[in-house]
Formats: sequence, structure tokens, C-alpha cells
Amino acid sequence: MLFHALHRMCALGAARVALLCLLASSAATTAGEAQTTPVFAVSPQGSTIGFFVSASVSVKGTFDKWNATLTFASNDASTGVLDIKIQAGSVDTGSGMKDSTLKGEDFFDVARNPLITFRSTRIVQTGPATFEMDGDFTIRGVTKPEKLTLTVSGVGTGSGDIKGTMSFDRKDYGINGSIPLVRIADRVDVTVDLKVGRVSGPALTLTK
Repeated sequence: MLFHALHRMCALGAARVALLCLLASSAATTAGEAQTTPVFAVSPQGSTIGFFVSASVSVKGTFDKWNATLTFASNDASTGVLDIKIQAGSVDTGSGMKDSTLKGEDFFDVARNPLITFRSTRIVQTGPATFEMDGDFTIRGVTKPEKLTLTVSGVGTGSGDIKGTMSFDRKDYGINGSIPLVRIADRVDVTVDLKVGRVSGPALTLTK
């Protein structure tokens, strides 16, 4: 009787030890996997997102409220995903009249479509410090594929600037409005200047 009880306790102890070993092994594997994935942070301080439209009177500005993330599935740079969310109502051209017009239903239609977004779907390195990102761009609730061309400084150092441009035809998104006494072109240039730093994980593996 005593022998059977001791045997049961030993078996239970072995099971507990095995469970602890399994948990420890899983934790070690997870930690090992985490170390292969670089983690970056985009600092809003010093970063800007803006736009420019050729017109008889210059129409350009920035957005005061936005959020951007840069994530990677591994240390391979081609796995990167850039996700940008802009509060359309935070547009700032330096002119209250222009800002009010751009927020209206003929332009950004902020009341019904408060966000302007870009989420990359593919990234290709085109040079030692240049990349192209294909992605889904959404404005006024309309989503279309666009291309963001990037130049990166500080490659391999873990921190630097990501500067990019993207051009689109505003009429493709139903932006058909006009500003009194101002002749506006259809082409809109979007610019991003993001301060980015690696906070953990290894450096990225580049192809060039």
C-alpha cells in the first residue's frame, strides 16, 4: 500500500518535472525566435507627413496627427510592413480657409472619412539605401494600390530617417473639389519623413 502511494507520487512528480521542462523549452524557443525579429519604433518628434499640389497658388501642408508603425516578420528587410494612419482633420496648410475647404466633402470629407491610410503589401530594395513599397492607399473611403519610393539614411546602424514620396491622381479618389480663385492640378504628391530606431532584435539583412 505504502509502495503504491510512493510510486504514484513519483509518477506525479515526474509528470510535473516534464511539464516544467516543456514550458521552459517553449519559453526558450519563443525567446530565441523573438531575438531573430528586429523591433523598430517610429518617433513622432522630428517626423512629418505632408502633401503638395501644383496650383496657381501653392497648396501644401502637413498633418499634425498621425501614427506610423514599421514591423518585420524576420530580419529579412523584404518582410517589412509600413502602416500609416493619418487624421485627415489635422491638416495644416497655414491657412484657415484652405484647411476648412480641404476638410469638406469635396476634398477629404473628414466627417465621413476621418482617416487617410497607407499599408504596404510589398517592399523591394532597389539600391544600397533605396526601397520601393507597393501598398493600399485609402482616402475618402476609396482604396487603390499606390507606390511609395523611399530613401533611408543610417542603413545598418539601427536608427535613421526614412524619407519617401508617393504621387496619386486625386480624381481617382473622387476628390473633385476646387478652391475659389485657385487652379488646382490633379496630381498630389505625398511626402513622409520618419525618424526610426531599432529598439531590440538584430539588424536587418539587406540584399544590396
